[in-house]
Amino acid sequence: MGSNINPSNKPLLTDPPFYLPEFEQSYRYIIDEYDVEPKDIGFFLPCAMRKPYSASPSHQLIKMVISQVFSEDQYHIVVFGTCGIVPSELEEMYPYAHYKYMLGKVKDQKVLDDFLRIETERVAGYLTKTKGVYQYRIAYCLGIFREALIRGAEQAGIRFDLILPTRDIINKVIEEGDCAFQEGSLSMDDYLGEFCEELVRFRNECLKNE
Repeated sequence: MGSNINPSNKPLLTDPPFYLPEFEQSYRYIIDEYDVEPKDIGFFLPCAMRKPYSASPSHQLIKMVISQVFSEDQYHIVVFGTCGIVPSELEEMYPYAHYKYMLGKVKDQKVLDDFLRIETERVAGYLTKTKGVYQYRIAYCLGIFREALIRGAEQAGIRFDLILPTRDIINKVIEEGDCAFQEGSLSMDDYLGEFCEELVRFRNECLKNE
């Protein structure tokens, strides 16, 4: 599996990725074989349309906020969503940079239910594997991805220290409306502003003596 990093001449996958064997095989590699380096904080971010994920404008904004508050040796970024769940340093491993799919446009309830079930299991599996890897866990996500993350954490019995945006800010965005998606985008100023404020507060309260 490790030889699949930076693959060339691989097809672009357009079916729902959570159904595809390529994603299950890569997930099993991460769970069964890959060693995740211990860090103070694990940041859990949703996958993005642009690949690799680090090239996504939203990921670049989020990473900029994180890097303003924490040094790189303090944290590890994990990407989850329709891709399953993957340490960010493996973002170019096949098939993670070789698919195009947007769950937000799906109306088929069975597909949505299947995603939630499959992703809950994958999140729970990763959290169980990395139980002793992170001292703290912080998530920044919305919608059904957030629901899968919360369910996965409950299934694994592992607590997130912060899940952002807060419900108050989400409700504010919903009430104001005028977004392509009901809860808006994680790159919105309201969300990023709160994200930065909460990370600073968390650092000052939880990491000040470390």
